Amino acid sequence: MIKVTNLRKSFNDLVVLDGINFEVKDREVMSIIGPSGSGKSTLIRCLNFLEKPDTATIEIGNVKLNAERCTRKEIRDLRAQTAMVFQNYNLYKNKTALQNVTESLIVVKKMPKKEAEEFGMELLRKVGLEDKRDNYPVTLSGGQQQRVSIARALALRPHAVLFDEPTSSLDPELVGEVLQVIKSIAEMDTTMIIVTHEMDFAREVSDHVIFMADGNIVEQGPPGEFFNNPQHDRTKQFLKNYR
Repeated sequence: MIKVTNLRKSFNDLVVLDGINFEVKDREVMSIIGPSGSGKSTLIRCLNFLEKPDTATIEIGNVKLNAERCTRKEIRDLRAQTAMVFQNYNLYKNKTALQNVTESLIVVKKMPKKEAEEFGMELLRKVGLEDKRDNYPVTLSGGQQQRVSIARALALRPHAVLFDEPTSSLDPELVGEVLQVIKSIAEMDTTMIIVTHEMDFAREVSDHVIFMADGNIVEQGPPGEFFNNPQHDRTKQFLKNYR
């Protein structure tokens, strides 16, 4: 389970997150949607302390910490519960697709190289890139690079995978291949939080949808209810712009 209580984050005098509360059950997919600047990416980065919250109690898996008085070890333990898929892939440019997937297994998990490569190949097969094992990122399309980054995230067997707008850097014709991979992962009962602008995708893949605006959760609920019968005027206006 993921549970977030009273998450607040400011940059100088700018309040970006103003008391965020939510829960994600094990094996659920939660999508976070909202206009640009609403705090979506900051929220997901606060979950693994890529951004340090001003206040928050965060519980992920078997780790729970208070952001105001946590130790470095607690932060490391929290980070170990999740894996992040970034907007811009963040692959090692000097390593092949397979090496990108296996690097953390060999260096962090101390897995024998042969075992790591076998598992890495299994993950590349799951994202449809078995034949690209020896390719470097520069030779891959944006969609292929993002699929390698998804395989890399899965390699750590995290409690949850966090996606920060995984298709925002892709050309339109490449978006579908990445979304299809994420859907297939969701069908494996993987706990996921996805920040996305893809409304049809959020409706199809999510168990729960959160709509954010101005650093607050305005409305949330199951996708059928959320998209078909929004209650808040701000939500209605936002969804109208996507129809």
